[in-house]
Amino acid sequence: MSEVQNPTQPNQEQAGEAWFSSWFDTPYYHILYKERDDRDAQHFMDNLTHYLNLPENAKVLDLCCGKGRHSIYLNQLGFDVIGADLSENSIAEASKSANETLHFKVHDMREPFEEKYDAIFNLFTSFGYFENDDDNLTTLKAIKNSLTDYGFAVIDFMNVHQVIEMLVPEEVKTVDGIDFHLKRYVADGHIFKEIDFEDQGKKYHFTEKVKALTLQDFEALMDEAGIYLLDIFGDYKLKKYHKTESERLIMIFK
Repeated sequence: MSEVQNPTQPNQEQAGEAWFSSWFDTPYYHILYKERDDRDAQHFMDNLTHYLNLPENAKVLDLCCGKGRHSIYLNQLGFDVIGADLSENSIAEASKSANETLHFKVHDMREPFEEKYDAIFNLFTSFGYFENDDDNLTTLKAIKNSLTDYGFAVIDFMNVHQVIEMLVPEEVKTVDGIDFHLKRYVADGHIFKEIDFEDQGKKYHFTEKVKALTLQDFEALMDEAGIYLLDIFGDYKLKKYHKTESERLIMIFK
């Protein structure tokens, strides 16, 4: 899921804000997921940009960019990149890497951009977070309206079928001396992860909640948004999608 940074509340429920606003904005999010493989992500960017055959100096939007690791790599590939994220802390961190062709801004993905992009990437399950399901359709429309006439968009989502099949109900992950107690379950059409841990004498509780959107769900939303689904892949090597076997659900559309 998307990225971000700095604790504001020890308990997400007390914060009275959307789960992604509070959890993504703490350093603990990055500690828990620090083992993510940058090389894997870079190979994915290589494969994706090659498949899309983007023109030199194409304008690329990395939507829900977190601290910008993928934006930075896309910029290194020669693209003019904007990284956008709701988290002010993440954008402040990402902006340290800004240059003439790499910029970052705080932005809500439900809002379209004034500028149009040749490619919009929404990567690593950074979709389906909202309390109101209508916001998923609103987001798709915003993406469509932010593309140039010849632009492409990409949503890289989990393959819900495999995630539910392989769901580990409970585990403890120890990272940087912190024991993260994780509980996972499916309820009300969402996949939940409860995260409990203690650090420096404080107890913390956060919840990740993502809509369990299937390919059929996306197809229905895209149809309603007037979006044309061009291709579907099932992993970062861009192998074809299979409902029961694929690790990811990667959709190319315009």
